[in-house]
Amino acid sequence: MQRYNILWADDEIDLLKPHILFLENKGYDITPVNSGADALEQCEERHFDVVFLDENMPGMSGLETLTQIKSLRPNLPVVMITKSEEELIMEEAIGAKIADYLIKPLNPSQILLSVKKILENKRLITEKTNLSYQQEFRNISMAFNDDLSHREWAEIYKKLIYWELEIDETENKSMAEVLNMQKDEANNQFAKFINENYEDWLNDANAEKPLLSHQLMKKKVFPQLGQGKPVFFLVIDNLRYDQWKIIEPAILELFTVEEEDTYYSILPTTTAYSRNAIFSGMLPLEMSQKHKDLWVGEDVEEGKNNHEDEFLERQIRRNNLNIKFSYTKIKQISEGKQLVDNVRNLMNNDLNVIVYNFVDMLSHARTDMVMIRELAPDESAYRSITKSWIEHSPLIEALRLIAEAGGKLIVTTDHGTIRVKRPFKIVGDRNTNTNLRYKQGKNLGYDHADKIMEAFKPERLHLPKINVSSTYVFATEDQFFAYPNNYNYYVNYYKDTFQHGGVSMEEMIIPIISLNSKHGR
Repeated sequence: MQRYNILWADDEIDLLKPHILFLENKGYDITPVNSGADALEQCEERHFDVVFLDENMPGMSGLETLTQIKSLRPNLPVVMITKSEEELIMEEAIGAKIADYLIKPLNPSQILLSVKKILENKRLITEKTNLSYQQEFRNISMAFNDDLSHREWAEIYKKLIYWELEIDETENKSMAEVLNMQKDEANNQFAKFINENYEDWLNDANAEKPLLSHQLMKKKVFPQLGQGKPVFFLVIDNLRYDQWKIIEPAILELFTVEEEDTYYSILPTTTAYSRNAIFSGMLPLEMSQKHKDLWVGEDVEEGKNNHEDEFLERQIRRNNLNIKFSYTKIKQISEGKQLVDNVRNLMNNDLNVIVYNFVDMLSHARTDMVMIRELAPDESAYRSITKSWIEHSPLIEALRLIAEAGGKLIVTTDHGTIRVKRPFKIVGDRNTNTNLRYKQGKNLGYDHADKIMEAFKPERLHLPKINVSSTYVFATEDQFFAYPNNYNYYVNYYKDTFQHGGVSMEEMIIPIISLNSKHGR
């Protein structure tokens, strides 16, 4: 077991001999000194894991010594010990980034707790996390055998994400492989669940069904209007539930959560289908029939999301809402800065829809650019980049201004994404779409139909057809479609990239969070 070195500076160090012996018996090596100057000299000459520092020493005070030590060893944890309970001393010590603050008289348990919290925190958290997940593993696995509802699947997914984030914080992530295997099994069962139930959700009025993309604004956004606060509906494209949990702390510095919920993205889980469904309030087939001037099919090269503001306007009108609203799409940093400048004006609207495209652009950049792949080789690093983005983007500044002005915030996304690992061979003609997670065409050829989700009658999934004989197929779990031509190059290029369009918990189970400003109005 590793032994730690502790430096203890106190002008009455001899009176602390019982505490020093106690720590030495627990396996810690203590170097006692009786002045700030001696403590600083020791820090210059030797390595220590933690410093105990008395605040009230003659000569160089504890706070002065703390400043000098931090200048010399910025990452060395320092515990301030004092008889005083003055708030000013506490604030100065905390401002100087102390690791802990203890008030005399000390007791052995208090000292030991402080040492363990600082020096053995990672090990203790790792042991506790691994043990707790091992106990939960069996419960989650047994649940797969039950006839789960859409709500229960959402809870399973959230539990898996909880443990993924917890294990991510452990020292060696020793349980990560076990968790990934359990997530794979969950997605296998989830794909069967979607295959069996999705069509009923869209066609059977009596089916037990989740909230779906096209119902989102009517059920979650419009009811928030008319309550004296402007509503900001923020759609961060391609944001998975785990990414939401990573950016949540930054947003919760400004807002409090009123409700955290989930909904299910429609298929295909792509921007062209699911986000248009959000803003139109319709499924794709109905969009293509009732809004022929706005709907852009797979056979047209034009961008598929150029009419979201018009879809939104028509949905608002259809619901007889007499409101002032805005629609803003952010695709580059200059547009984000313009949003910040415009927040004051947006406060005059009843509803402000903001589409922020960073996370989607990140996933595409990771596919196309070697450097981004190096920066984000796995889910953990991918989340880390998302966290860094939110903390430094114009979006967080815009949200701060919205919170200060008392605005209401609803955060969601249109679909998630999954890291694909296994190629699935498919053949299609030249009119077949290029998405790796779903294919639409009239002559699709493939084996092992039980490994994917098929839609021979697209109208049953409320999907438009380019040709009379068009069908859709959806990749499930972590598969991606690959053509036999140039197969090896294709597989090597796309394996381990983040894709969307198919059937997985990551793509379909979507967070939607309703938040209130901490500032009120």
